Amino acid sequence: MKIKDIKVSEFEIKDNTPRFKLRKTNEAWEKYDLKSPTGYLHVMHVITDEGLEGICTVGDARYTTMTENALAHLKHLTVGEDPTKREYLFDMLTKATRMVFMPPGWFGGFDNCLWDIEGQRRGKSVATLISNKSKPVKAYYNYRGADLNALIDDANVGIGKGFKVLKDHFAWNATQNIKSFESVRATVGEDIILLHDAAGCSYSLDEAVEVAKQLSQLNFGWFEEPLNDRELGSLKTLCSQSDIPILALETLMNDFVIMREWVREAAVNIVRGNARHGTTGIIRIAEDLARIGMNIELNGPGGLFGHVHAQLVAGISNTSYYEYFPDGSRDSIGKEIGLLNPPVPVKGEVRLTERHGWGYEFDREYFNKKRVRVF
Repeated sequence: MKIKDIKVSEFEIKDNTPRFKLRKTNEAWEKYDLKSPTGYLHVMHVITDEGLEGICTVGDARYTTMTENALAHLKHLTVGEDPTKREYLFDMLTKATRMVFMPPGWFGGFDNCLWDIEGQRRGKSVATLISNKSKPVKAYYNYRGADLNALIDDANVGIGKGFKVLKDHFAWNATQNIKSFESVRATVGEDIILLHDAAGCSYSLDEAVEVAKQLSQLNFGWFEEPLNDRELGSLKTLCSQSDIPILALETLMNDFVIMREWVREAAVNIVRGNARHGTTGIIRIAEDLARIGMNIELNGPGGLFGHVHAQLVAGISNTSYYEYFPDGSRDSIGKEIGLLNPPVPVKGEVRLTERHGWGYEFDREYFNKKRVRVF
């Protein structure tokens, strides 16, 4: 079997990253003047000479497009190659990355299409390609709100929907955040797993150490992105002084070499990953981490409006959760281009389909009608 062609379908869709301005208030950065522009979404098709077609979004909720120049390089490098040789093609494209001046992970959508082809070829889901002992896909709920009372209300909404794990994105200063952690824990009780994502914060190292101490005392599950991922020395210090697992590398997760270096330097306890940079790379680093007893946790629902990460959470042994954002902003939005089965959690768990490959089902007539061009 050979790769015959690679095409990209382009759609106009609401951009998942609003435009905004930033201002600094009380030592914290605050977004304002938010606007929701129309953006573009690219779906890649890898077509074989035996009639199989692998499909995947180019990115997920972010980095949703590929330039025509990048596609031209990709086609020149891979058309005529055997799509079942995923390891070889991943290594070849990794080597080519420097030579074509693309960012690491630029070909991740292509790699994901190859996994879809393999699942179709062998009559298996991607989860069962990875492991014959696929596990339930437990999800956590990202709760939102303009103030603490609204946040607590939404946390209770998540619990009412059956979620046992909740994650905040508190972006106040350390003192206010600590008070908020205490309030949420007192409200939801001890049986709910709580996670803190500090991506919107500006903690100093000393503040991060104190926040970690308080999170540990409140029995939180992890402390995510406490400092800038590039602050290697500070992350090492924090990990050495923290009793709560430090999850990091979301801003570096397109570079599997850097990820391994941070692990080797003991600057992270749980590694962030996203399969928009290629499932083959995610599987490799997950296996490396499993050998040293470390987890990889996937960022967001992943490609194909959640199908990619749902399959990987089921198949990878050393990962815990599927990340769910309520109100359909990352999964049900797939219906806008004809997705018939978005993997929305029910009672805190995603039920995988029995379809082969990534498990998606599209109304192809509607899909073709909605796209604005193919290149």
